[in-house]
Amino acid sequence: MAKAGKKYLKASQLVDANKTYTPQEAIKLAKQASFTKFDETVELHLRMGLDPRHADQQIRGIALLPHGLGKKVRILVFAQGEGVKIAEDAGSDYVGGEDLAKKIEEGWLDFDVAIATPDMMGRVGKLGKILGRRGLMPNPKAGTVVVANDLPRVIKDARKGRVEFKMDRTGIVHLPLGKVSFDEAKLEENLATIMESIIKARPSGAKGQFIHSAFLTTTMGPGIQLDLKTATTLTTATA
Repeated sequence: MAKAGKKYLKASQLVDANKTYTPQEAIKLAKQASFTKFDETVELHLRMGLDPRHADQQIRGIALLPHGLGKKVRILVFAQGEGVKIAEDAGSDYVGGEDLAKKIEEGWLDFDVAIATPDMMGRVGKLGKILGRRGLMPNPKAGTVVVANDLPRVIKDARKGRVEFKMDRTGIVHLPLGKVSFDEAKLEENLATIMESIIKARPSGAKGQFIHSAFLTTTMGPGIQLDLKTATTLTTATA
């Protein structure tokens, strides 16, 4: 295991590992503990009370962050026919079909969100091993497989800060909240939006405690454990 650097150790001393923090305290602390020269991403990590082996205990959905993620989102749309013009007019960065699929098979992945119209999924499905590993595979449940007329809305949502969430094999959900440079109120509002979306997406097979633990961190910073009661009762109306 790599030895922690001096800056990380100094930052970790700001955090009491035996304490849970309110969202407001954790956000303030995460900003204080950031020590890199670049604008780190603030991240949320949730350990769910779900068994990823069961189909009725899967969780997946989207959250539209009111203050975005603090970066330009590069959008790719798989479309043909009228869908191409609709996607281009809506501001998609890349639009195409077979040409884009071939570029991706050759290793090109310079985009952050992939959207597809249903008639393109036969070709896009063959890219599953490539796009799936990176969380880029268009999926109807995530709202990224839509009819051509819905492309402007979905593209607009992606620009605003559309975040897709799903549980990994270890039962954890990982999500970005924004940048360290965001003011505390904006990060709190983004966090509230995510927590509301997660709770609304509770699957039918969930039993007992839905979220076991929640940690806030930055790209390179220490983990800060959130108080679950205050974190799970955050609302966009009061954040």
